[in-house]
Amino acid sequence: MSNETAQSQSTIDPYEYLQIIPNPDGSITRKSNLPIRPATPDHDPANNIPVLTKDIIINQSNNIWVRIFLPHHDHQPLDHQSSSNYNLKLPLIVYYHGGGFIECGPDMIAFHIFCSNMAIELQAVIVSVNYRLAPEHRLPAAYDDAVEALHWIKTSQEVWLQKYVDFSNCFLMGDSAGGNITYHVGLRAAAEVDHLLPLQIRGLILHQPFFGGVKRTDSELRLFNSANLPVCVTDLLWELSLPLGVDRNHQYSNPMVEGGSAEVLDQIKLLGWKVMVTGCDGDSLIDRQIELVKLMKQKGVQVVGHFTAGGYHGVEFEDYSKAEALFALLNKFGCSSKMAV
Repeated sequence: MSNETAQSQSTIDPYEYLQIIPNPDGSITRKSNLPIRPATPDHDPANNIPVLTKDIIINQSNNIWVRIFLPHHDHQPLDHQSSSNYNLKLPLIVYYHGGGFIECGPDMIAFHIFCSNMAIELQAVIVSVNYRLAPEHRLPAAYDDAVEALHWIKTSQEVWLQKYVDFSNCFLMGDSAGGNITYHVGLRAAAEVDHLLPLQIRGLILHQPFFGGVKRTDSELRLFNSANLPVCVTDLLWELSLPLGVDRNHQYSNPMVEGGSAEVLDQIKLLGWKVMVTGCDGDSLIDRQIELVKLMKQKGVQVVGHFTAGGYHGVEFEDYSKAEALFALLNKFGCSSKMAV
């Protein structure tokens, strides 16, 4: 199927699919009322919550804030636990949520549950970052906010971080648009590692990362009108999130273009960072994810790709068995700790 034939056969209204209405000033009205969950920073013996969560504002003017997920040992109040339990501090995963750059946040129930389960399964502290959304704040706003969160983490006196986190064992992770953010934040962080100390990044996890390009890939043509993530929807997401006046071959969306990430990938190689890219063949984005793995391998980066048959974009948020499989991969990747908090 040619690009033209595929586009002529598109039967989906991407605005209706995303439940958004474009406004004359370039903003959008979001019609969907995504359910959220409040943080639970205090121990409740009656509920035996295995993960405590806390929201902290980083930059109020830009609405940058984080939700910290702390796995909770034996359901005992943190202040009552023996200090010997923390001789081995926990890995830190800085997590960037998905949502096509235009919606969602750390308090959305799907992401809250996912990060809670990840904290439990890996026995790691998760810091989930809220960043500015497009089109009101186009890229690179989300990248800027994500990097600002890293600088906040390195200097923060927040007790949960100071007491329980091993700052020398940090991973950046994101899904979908968050995977794209993780990639670009990783490139920036690799160029300024000394300025992030004592925070030391060990690896990047790009889960079903969102990339694009002008020329259609085979998987995009094959899944052009997929009910899960049709290509007309990804096209609109790029239109809403990229800087005005550029196309999908911009370096923010297409890491394969000239002047993109090749030089900084050399730095990631020198730093010895590990990278994991995950995806599935039921996702129209898979070919671009595989292309990125090939590029990294060509540059000598320690990268591993995990691509499964079937599935669909975001399946781990609906099928816990798939999430468990992902957590098992993260455990092998080195993101977990045997010590429970």
